[in-house]
Amino acid sequence: MTPGATGADGPGAAPGPARRTVLAAGGGLALGAAVAGGAVALTRDGDATTPVADSGAAVPFHGAHQAGIATAVQDRLHFAAFDVTTDDREKLVKLLKEWTRAAERMTAGREVGEGAYGGLPEAPPDDTGEALGLRPSRLTLTIGFGPSLFDGRFGLKDRRPGDLVELPRFPGDNLDPARSGGDLCVQACADDPQVAVHAIRNLARIGFGTVAVRWSQLGFGKTSSTTPDAQTPRNLFGFKDGTRNVSGSDDAALDRHVWVGPEEATGGASWLAGGSYLVARRIRMNVETWDRTPLAEQEDIFGRDKKEGAAVGKAKEHDEPFLKALKPDSHVRLAHPDSNGGATLLRRGYSFTDGTDGLGRLDAGLFFLAYQKDVRAGFVRVQTALAKSDALNEYIQHVGSAVFAVPPGVRDADDWWGRALFS
Repeated sequence: MTPGATGADGPGAAPGPARRTVLAAGGGLALGAAVAGGAVALTRDGDATTPVADSGAAVPFHGAHQAGIATAVQDRLHFAAFDVTTDDREKLVKLLKEWTRAAERMTAGREVGEGAYGGLPEAPPDDTGEALGLRPSRLTLTIGFGPSLFDGRFGLKDRRPGDLVELPRFPGDNLDPARSGGDLCVQACADDPQVAVHAIRNLARIGFGTVAVRWSQLGFGKTSSTTPDAQTPRNLFGFKDGTRNVSGSDDAALDRHVWVGPEEATGGASWLAGGSYLVARRIRMNVETWDRTPLAEQEDIFGRDKKEGAAVGKAKEHDEPFLKALKPDSHVRLAHPDSNGGATLLRRGYSFTDGTDGLGRLDAGLFFLAYQKDVRAGFVRVQTALAKSDALNEYIQHVGSAVFAVPPGVRDADDWWGRALFS
């Protein structure tokens, strides 16, 4: 679990496509660096050089892997799951192509189609217009395909990856079907919430008659970071989260834990090589109960001190924890890779608050997003241990769930989301 927060470019910001991206090593073109792991990219604006994560720059859309996974985590999220409402395979393919072209434009800070104004007055504009004048704000759009897409409607049954499994029901789950599942998902991350919402809104508008939004989630304050040199964000319980997260610039770790290799993408699932698997969980956090819990007990539950984030008996956050010194039911001990056969997830979670529950309590928590190359050896293994005995379970409950196969990146202007799956 994990949240934190930084500011972003506001509605009054000027568009910024005049910037160019360069490698941290200096000079030259480096579009691929931002795609593979935005942590290592810099942006040059006049005489000043700033990290991409601190700018309103665009994240390149094309690459071997989809942006929005290893990319430096942005501050805002709009996640949407869609049901496909047609049985016509060609209509779905047409939509995926249209979505890809729209995503290319929006991630570059451009309007969809012919834009938000200036067209035929008798017809709706191609773009809804609420992002006019805003910077790209590091918008990334990442698509995934749910198990239900492979149910036979589109001739994809024999192309379903063997590792695209329905998640088991874990002890303590209280899943709402209306906030779970989906044929497709799109994860929009940006440093400006309006840019992220604009992206999902326009994809939903383009998809009218072919797909319908099943559920969606807004998120703020990233709760994990793929840039380990940056400050670790805090979740709504006030603790640092994601200390051991996979770095977006560690290619070896990404290959080992996140990207599906050709050797795993066998048979009909060869289309997934270079992709990943995404688990999304909506986790309700009982903040009112937590806020009445003594500090010492809070620290025992997590296995870290609240100020520094250091594990029990250690001085600094990144000091390797001595697991046997932690309580057997502490969150850090149970979630640690050494307690789970090396299972490691790349997390991109966000905090959320969605009003109240009608009983005077905040409907607040963590929208947990985890990427991995093997769902059963990754999330399922870790969550099985946590659901069984994590002391944190007294204060949280999983209320929404979904799993998706995330295809590889769009290589060039002739490629499109899911091309290899439907070819």
